Amino acid sequence: MKHIKEYLFLALFAVSSTASAIIIRDDIADEKYQIPASALPALADFPGEGHGALISPKWVVTAAHVVHMQHIQEIMINGLPRKVESVVVHPGFKMTPATLVKEALASGDGSKLAEFLASSDDIALIKLKAPVTDVKPISLYRGSNEIGRTVQLIGKGATGNGNEGVEPHSPHRTTLRRAFNVISSVYTRWISYTFDSPKSAIPLEGMAGDGDSGSPVLIMEERQWQLAGLVSWDSIQRDLRTYRGVRYGDGGNNVRISHYIAWIESSISSEEQKQNLEPTGG
Repeated sequence: MKHIKEYLFLALFAVSSTASAIIIRDDIADEKYQIPASALPALADFPGEGHGALISPKWVVTAAHVVHMQHIQEIMINGLPRKVESVVVHPGFKMTPATLVKEALASGDGSKLAEFLASSDDIALIKLKAPVTDVKPISLYRGSNEIGRTVQLIGKGATGNGNEGVEPHSPHRTTLRRAFNVISSVYTRWISYTFDSPKSAIPLEGMAGDGDSGSPVLIMEERQWQLAGLVSWDSIQRDLRTYRGVRYGDGGNNVRISHYIAWIESSISSEEQKQNLEPTGG
C-alpha cells in the first residue's frame, strides 16, 4: 500500500496509513459523535480501512480509489464477512500521476492536484458472491437539489478535531462516529461542504478525513436517510507540506450519487445479464 501523502487529500481511506474518520468540533465532547455499530447496518467495511454502502442484496457502491489499489476478496457488512465476486470500476476513473503528487509535495500547492481529482469519476461497484439477506439496502438519492441540504457523515477510522487535526499514527479503526454538515456547492460529479469553525458551525458539525473513503453521505428524503454521496477527497486550505489532516476551513468533496444513477443501474444490469448467459455445468 502507498502512503497517504501519495494521495494527499484523497479523503477517507485513500489506501493508506494515516487514517482519520470523522473530524469533530473541538468544543464538543467526542462521545456526542459516537454511535452504535448497528446505527447503519448497510455500511460496508473494507479490510483495514475504507467503506462502502449496500445498495441491493448483492451490490455495494464505494469510491473507486478504495478498490483500485488492493485486491479485495471479502468485506464486512453488519458484522459478518461477505465474499466478493467481482469489482466494476467506472471507466472515467483516473489514477493520480506520480509526477503531479511529487510536484504538489515539493511546492505545497495542491491546486493542480485538486483539479485533476475533480476530473475523475471516483466510483466503483462490488458484486457479492451471495445476497445479503439480513440487511436492508440503502436507497439511492435521485434528486438534484442537494445544495443547502444537511447531510449525515459516518465513519469508523481514527478521529481528530478541526483545531488540531489528526495524530499522525492514530489507529485506522475505532468507534463508529456520525457528524453533520451542509452542502455548499454542487458540481456535475461532486457535492461539497466546508468544515466551519464553532462560531458558524451547525450542531455536531464535522468532516470526513483520511482513512474512510467510500463512506456514505446521507440526505433525509421521504422520511428516510438516502445515499447522496461517497467520501472521496478533501480540499486543503494550507501548505500541503505541513498537512496533518483536515481542519476548520477545509472542504470535503463527495461523489455525487444522483449523477451516477444511470451508470450504477446499467452496470448492475449488464453484470447480471452476463451471469444469466453463462452456461451451467451438466
